[in-house]
Amino acid sequence: MGMVTFVDETTAGGRGDGWALDMAEERIALHELIRRRVFQEVAEYHAKRPEVFQGLVQPEGAERALNGFALRTSRRIDPEKQTELALKAFERNGFLVLVGDRQVVGLYEEIDLPFGVEVTFLKLVALVGG
Repeated sequence: MGMVTFVDETTAGGRGDGWALDMAEERIALHELIRRRVFQEVAEYHAKRPEVFQGLVQPEGAERALNGFALRTSRRIDPEKQTELALKAFERNGFLVLVGDRQVVGLYEEIDLPFGVEVTFLKLVALVGG
C-alpha cells in the first residue's frame, strides 16, 4: 500500500495544502484516481460540514467563495455527480494533472504511483479580458 499526496495549484500561483490518500495499487488509470480523490473530499465534507466545500470542482447549486464553494443550502453532495463534473472539467481543460513532474493527458492513461508521489491538480484560471 502506498501513499499519494494531492496538491491543488492555480496558474495564478496559488498552492493549497496537500493531503494524503492511501492507495493499494501501484498503477491506476487517471479517471479512477480522480474518482477516488473526489469521493474522499466529498466524504470529508459530509463528515465535517464546513461552511465551504473545498473540492476539485464546483458542485451544482454552489457559488464561488473565498476558499472554495458555498452551498446555498446544507444539502448533501452526490459523489458520483461530482465525479462526472470533475471528469468533464478535465476533458474541457479546466485543470491539468501532474504526477511527479509528468503531465497526464488522457483519462484512461495508466499512471505509476510510487510511494509518496505528489499528484498536482493545476487549476487553469481564465485571463481577464481573454
